[in-house]
Amino acid sequence: MKKLSIIRFKPNPEHYDEFTRTLREFLNQRTREGVEHFYVMTKDDEVFSVGIRDTEFLQQSAKEGVEWLDGVRHMLQEYNPIDRHTIPITGDLFEG
Repeated sequence: MKKLSIIRFKPNPEHYDEFTRTLREFLNQRTREGVEHFYVMTKDDEVFSVGIRDTEFLQQSAKEGVEWLDGVRHMLQEYNPIDRHTIPITGDLFEG
């Protein structure tokens, strides 16, 4: 089974380009096992990470993502006190 994840970010305006570049660099690392496809989408003042990965690697991939996020939080606005810097959603991907 595959998982589809969509993660919303809202960079501070002065960090928008730097954050988008840094996110693309992180997602394009070839060392991320189990990651099939990742895309970066922008709309208005938000950046979206859209990814497809193998279920068995979801936990490790999420851990890598949180470690990366810890290094770029200073570039992001908080959505609210609960979600903080991201609004993530992940679910099963049914193909075809």
